[in-house]
Amino acid sequence: MTIDWRNLLAVAAGGALGSSLRYVLGIVSLHVLGPGFPWGTLLINVIGSFAIGLVGEFAIGPHALGSAMRVFLMIGVLGGFTTFSAFSLESLSLVVTRAPIIPFAYVAGSVVLGIAFCYVGVLLGRSLIHL
Repeated sequence: MTIDWRNLLAVAAGGALGSSLRYVLGIVSLHVLGPGFPWGTLLINVIGSFAIGLVGEFAIGPHALGSAMRVFLMIGVLGGFTTFSAFSLESLSLVVTRAPIIPFAYVAGSVVLGIAFCYVGVLLGRSLIHL
């Protein structure tokens, strides 16, 4: 296995930008919409999902993005902004290419296992704090 250092740097730079954008949008949405609902996260996930669909279309075809630009935008910026965008694109891809049970299993498994393992992490963290 070899690592393309140019792509790695593109991911790192994009990740810094995407994470910073997520932070700013989270603060702005909290200020504008209030703390009663996780509006910032919802907004970030929806924007990220739209953006990865749009960028994904430019990553293929006759006007395809170069490798460094593709990883900068899709893995770096959008990965730093939200991994939900990748989840959305992968889910859509499974809906288009697989039998209905496969995308349903992926979506349900991701949500249920994600919440379950988050809870296990909380329990572990609480038990480690009390050691």
